[in-house]
Amino acid sequence: MERHPLCRKLYLNLTPPTEEDARGDRERILDGLTGEYAKAVMPLRVMRKLYPLCREAGWKVTLLLGFHDGIWEILDVEAGDTTSHLYGLAVDYGSTTLVMQVVDLHTGEILTQQTRFNPQIPYGEEILSRIFYTKDRPEHLEELQQKTADGFNALIQTCEKATGIPKEQYGAMVIGGNTTMIHFLFGLSAWPVFETPFAPVAKNPGFVQARDLGIELPGYLYVFPAAANYLGGDITSGLLAAGLDQSPDLSVFIDIGTNGELVAGNSEFLLAGAGAAGPALEGGISRYGMRADTGAVDRVTVQGEDLHLHVIGEAKPRGICGSGIVELLAGMLLNGWVDALGNLNPDASCRIIPVKNHLDEEQEELAVCYAWAAESDQQEDLVFTQTDIHEFIRTKAAAHTMVAYLIEEFGLQADDIAHFYLAGAFGKYLNLEAAITIGMYPDLPREKFIMLGNSSLDGAHELLLDLRLVARADELVKKITYVQFGNAGDFVEKMHAAQFLPYTDLDEYPSVKAKLERRHKEGDQRS
Repeated sequence: MERHPLCRKLYLNLTPPTEEDARGDRERILDGLTGEYAKAVMPLRVMRKLYPLCREAGWKVTLLLGFHDGIWEILDVEAGDTTSHLYGLAVDYGSTTLVMQVVDLHTGEILTQQTRFNPQIPYGEEILSRIFYTKDRPEHLEELQQKTADGFNALIQTCEKATGIPKEQYGAMVIGGNTTMIHFLFGLSAWPVFETPFAPVAKNPGFVQARDLGIELPGYLYVFPAAANYLGGDITSGLLAAGLDQSPDLSVFIDIGTNGELVAGNSEFLLAGAGAAGPALEGGISRYGMRADTGAVDRVTVQGEDLHLHVIGEAKPRGICGSGIVELLAGMLLNGWVDALGNLNPDASCRIIPVKNHLDEEQEELAVCYAWAAESDQQEDLVFTQTDIHEFIRTKAAAHTMVAYLIEEFGLQADDIAHFYLAGAFGKYLNLEAAITIGMYPDLPREKFIMLGNSSLDGAHELLLDLRLVARADELVKKITYVQFGNAGDFVEKMHAAQFLPYTDLDEYPSVKAKLERRHKEGDQRS
C-alpha cells in the first residue's frame, strides 16, 4: 500500500563537483530533487552540515524531508542510504496525561507507546486553575509553556530508551489536544478560550517548528484544528478516526471525562456541543474517588445483599474510579439497593450504613460501603455516600441530555442512530450494559455501540501516515455547527428529567424495565 507520511527519506547518488561543474553543495542537492520535492527548501542549519559531510560520504546522501504548509523542507542530511529508517510521533495531549507513540512510517507499526502525567498538574488539577494562573501573567505563561515542553521532551527520551531510536530520527509529530492545552503548549494566553465571546487566539495553528516550542525534534509538529473553544483538536482527531464525515449514516461520537464533547451527524452535516460533565466520571466527586490507577475499584458486581470488587493492579482498594461507580450504581438499582431517584434503601443490604457527611461532620447520611476497613488499603471503610450518588446522577443526566438534545435538533429519534462511538479512556473501560442501565446512554441495540478507546491518538496516528488527511481535517471542522448547551432554553429542564435511574419514562429503557420487572417477580416468588 502506498503511504503518504508527513516526513520522507530520499536517497541521492550525486555527481561529484568538477572544474566544469562547480555548483555549490546546496544547489547540487536541490537540483537532484524532482517531482513533488522539486521546490523543497533547505534551511541554514542544514546547509551548515553539508561540508564536509557530502564529500566524506562520496556524494551518496539521504535527505530527511518534512512536510508543512504545502511545501517540503529538508530537515537533515545523512551520509549513505538510511531510507529504511523513518519514524514519527503520534501524541494525545490531555489535561491529565500525555500519551506518545513511536510509529514506523514505512509500515505503520507502533514501536512503543509511552505515557506520563501532564507536567501542568501542579499548577491545577482542573484546567480553569491553570488558566487563572497564567491570566495577565506573561512570566507564568512562559513558565507553564516551558514545563509543558519539558514534559514532551521527557516523554521523547522515554521513547528513545524503549526503542533505541534517537530523537533525530523522528521526522514529524502529530498532536491531538483540547484548545486550552494547545494554547499552553504554544505559549498563548488561554483566557479567550474561557471568556465570552469564546474566540481563542488560534483555532487552527497547523504546522509549527518543534524547536520553536522548545521540543527537541528536527522537524515540524502538526496540531489538529479545533472547531470551538470547548471542542478541540482532540475531538477533530477522534472524529477523523471514527469516520463520521465519510459515512451517510447518522452517527453519534461522544467523549466524556471532566468535560463532555458530543458530535452527531454524517457526511452531509455535523452538529456538536460540549459541556462540563464534572469530575464525577473520573471518581472526583467522592472522598474516596480516584482515577483509574493501582488500587482503584474499576469493577463492581452486586448480587443480592452483597457485592464483589475488582481492583486495578490486584492491590488492596484505595478508592473507586468512574467505571466502578457506574457498575456500582447499576448493580444497586437492579438489586433494590437504590430507587429510581438514587435514594439508598438501608433494608436492602448490611453494606448500606450511616456515616458522617464529610462536608458537615454534624450531619449523618446513608452510604454504601464497598470495602470494609479490614479490606482497604487505608484500613478504613471505603464508602460512596448518598450525596455522591446524587452528584453522579446529575453528571450522567448531563451526558444523557447532550445526546438527546442533539438528536432532537436533527428532528430524529435515538433509533435512527446507526453507530454510537464511545471515545476516551472512560468509554474504553466502561461496562456498556451498566451505563445503559443507569441511563447514561440510550437503550439501543448493543451492536450499534463502538468502543473507540483513545480516538485522539488513533487520529494522530492516521494523519502521521497520510498527509492528505490534513485537508480532510480542515474540511471536517468546517462542517461542524457548534451548539452552546448553556444557551439552549430547555436544556436544564431536559436535564432534570434525566435525573432518574435510568430515566423519567422507563418505557424509553425497555431492557432495563425488563430486568427490574424480573427482579420484582423473583422477589415476590421468594416472599
